[in-house]
Amino acid sequence: MNRISFQPDAECPLDDVRILDVSRFVAGNMFSLVLADLGAEVIKVEEPGKGDPLKQIRVNGVCPYWKVYARNKKSVTLNLRHPQAREMLLHLVDDAHMLAENFVPGTMEKFGLGPDVLLDRNPKLVVVRISGWGQTGPYSDRPGFGTVAEAMTGFTALNGYKDQPPILPPISLADMVAGLYAAMASLVALRHCEMNGGRGQVIDVSLFEPLFSIMGPEAAIYKLTGQVKGRGFDANTTAGGRNVYRTKDGRWIAMSSSTQPMTERFFEAMGREDLIHDSRFRTTEARLEHQEELDAILAGFYAERTLDENMEFVTEHNLTACPVYNIDGILEDPHVQERQVVVELPDRDGEMDGVPMHNVVPFLSGTPGAIRRPAPKLGEHNAEIFGELGLSGADLERLAAEGVI
Repeated sequence: MNRISFQPDAECPLDDVRILDVSRFVAGNMFSLVLADLGAEVIKVEEPGKGDPLKQIRVNGVCPYWKVYARNKKSVTLNLRHPQAREMLLHLVDDAHMLAENFVPGTMEKFGLGPDVLLDRNPKLVVVRISGWGQTGPYSDRPGFGTVAEAMTGFTALNGYKDQPPILPPISLADMVAGLYAAMASLVALRHCEMNGGRGQVIDVSLFEPLFSIMGPEAAIYKLTGQVKGRGFDANTTAGGRNVYRTKDGRWIAMSSSTQPMTERFFEAMGREDLIHDSRFRTTEARLEHQEELDAILAGFYAERTLDENMEFVTEHNLTACPVYNIDGILEDPHVQERQVVVELPDRDGEMDGVPMHNVVPFLSGTPGAIRRPAPKLGEHNAEIFGELGLSGADLERLAAEGVI
């Protein structure tokens, strides 16, 4: 299997798809990254002189977020507050398959670029609208970041330790999940356009609902029990024998025995066959009821061995456990290296000696995606894209001077 993905001339499955990405920050960039990696021509429409706010997140003066999430994209600048810029965008809509935006609902309408206008211009256009709370409902006009969505979905309430404050996720979880849902939905809508004379449509994606959907059967569990889950063990209703454990050398190992056969295999490998017949641990429900007792037994077992010794034990008995990695452990892992989970691109800005980043996900054996270009500079593709509208270099200089681009 060859997953080396930096291939500037690679052919990809979405090569004939053009996306105008008017969104900003995380969720929209995740949406367009997935499709750009699979070959779509993503044209980032950025504010002149400023660009996407994602660029403001810097580490040692460098913005790794932009270098990663803007790969495979092109950049043009348009000041959508200017009438001529809005007209230029409409001309680009004529030949686009999708347009993505994540303004507060109503903003595009104020620009004169609402879905009715866009779909009248291009009836087959897929309009992807990402917002904090969705396009309708009493909260729709509120601004929203992933943090507030993560809190409202119940995820944050379950995350952390019992009798301690809830913990926010350390990544932009709600944004990333929303971006993935939006990418999936956009391809469904695009297929509809291509089949049986289908028309374009509007995709309404909030930050809240996608993350709530992956919380699973929480509402059903609440109806069954009448109980609100707490954090820690109280939040675990899927597997007894699921936690992280400190090893003899101060490192951590994670395990999960989610099925009865795997649980019994763990007990046998530990030399504790008696636990199989112990009424406290005989079934999943029993183990969930006695999680703290089982956890103490497992914690004592792993604490007697170093992480390497524990992993030798796990491998020997074909058990479901692995190290708790930091980024350095991930990069050094032979499985990660063999599957080329991380690739390194040249840094065109000269700020880094190569930019390591995640490979194209998912991997398709027959029509794989590829990383074909690094993140663009602000307005780098103005001449190329606006040239398609018949604008000359002199025209672009005039438009720049007038604050249009």
